[in-house]
Amino acid sequence: MNLNSLDLNLLVALDALLREANVSRAAMRIGLSQPAASHALQRLRDLIGDPLLVRAGARMELTPRAQALRGPLAQALDQVRALFVPDGFDASTSERQFRLMMPDLAVELLMPPLMAKITKIAPNVRIDVVPWRGPAIFTAEFARTIDIVISIGNAFSGFHRQLLYTDSDALAVRRGHPVGAKLRRREIFLDARHVAVVIRGQSEDLIDSWLRTKGIERRIALVVSGYLEALHVAARTDLVAFVPRRLISALSKQLSLAAITPPLDPGIDEQFMFYPTRAQMDPGSVWLRNILLGIGREMEGKKAG
Repeated sequence: MNLNSLDLNLLVALDALLREANVSRAAMRIGLSQPAASHALQRLRDLIGDPLLVRAGARMELTPRAQALRGPLAQALDQVRALFVPDGFDASTSERQFRLMMPDLAVELLMPPLMAKITKIAPNVRIDVVPWRGPAIFTAEFARTIDIVISIGNAFSGFHRQLLYTDSDALAVRRGHPVGAKLRRREIFLDARHVAVVIRGQSEDLIDSWLRTKGIERRIALVVSGYLEALHVAARTDLVAFVPRRLISALSKQLSLAAITPPLDPGIDEQFMFYPTRAQMDPGSVWLRNILLGIGREMEGKKAG
């Protein structure tokens, strides 16, 4: 292919066609007439050597080649647009919106200090939090809408990873629990009734996956989808929640909870911050990431209760 003859507007048209799978809607999306969009589609077919859109009954469908182009094309256009983004980011006047995806435990631990800082230095910046929905949600199209992800585990495709903070797990029980500190003994721990946390995208509580490697099965009385739910239940019943220690510490006074060291130590939990490769040099993203990293350092300087 001779790149000298490539019109960048054709790539914009291709992106619209791949998103809409409909010539008329693609034309409306980018402000072209329907004949102009049809002409662009024909040029793209000639250029790529593939029909891209084919009729299937009353509608059009993307060819396999077109499907394969969606993710790479979206990333390429993002990188091209980034070339024309101003270099500066003035937090004091910016009205930018950042979209973050994270589980409830990260919201509880990170949002209060983050919003306190942003309120002071960037009062018009808005943070939109999207609940954690598991790695399966990370299509290329969805990933384009996210600025930062807070999660455990490995990197997502097209994202960089930085360690944010570390934690450990403990047993959360209500103050005045009938066995309380005795849960440090394995037999008491195994006899207790537990609330498990199965986050969306997982098949079971990660603690149970780890315990099974030790040949141990807990008595699960209740399964919930979030850590905050587990702590609220533990605060009002005799159920035991095996959850991150920092979260127990953050809510211990409010919910009247006690943290008990478990009889088995699952080790250190690592919570990571992921950000898109396309935003690596984006001043606004760098600004927000540095604030989060600073909060992580502050957390590391404090011992979880």
